[in-house]
Amino acid sequence: MSHDLSLAQSSAFELARTLMVPVTLFKVDGAYGVMPSDELDNADVVIVHEYDPHQFGPAH
Repeated sequence: MSHDLSLAQSSAFELARTLMVPVTLFKVDGAYGVMPSDELDNADVVIVHEYDPHQFGPAH
């Protein structure tokens, strides 16, 4: 969990590209978290963004 949105966004993007699965950036109790989207299971969180590694082109 992180209180820094920019750090959480960067972590989410990198995790999606590393695992090659969609991951969700979410907010709960004032902090941001990241987890694979299929593991979220209707949790009581505010979804900020979903990162899909197949949506972007090849890495540099």
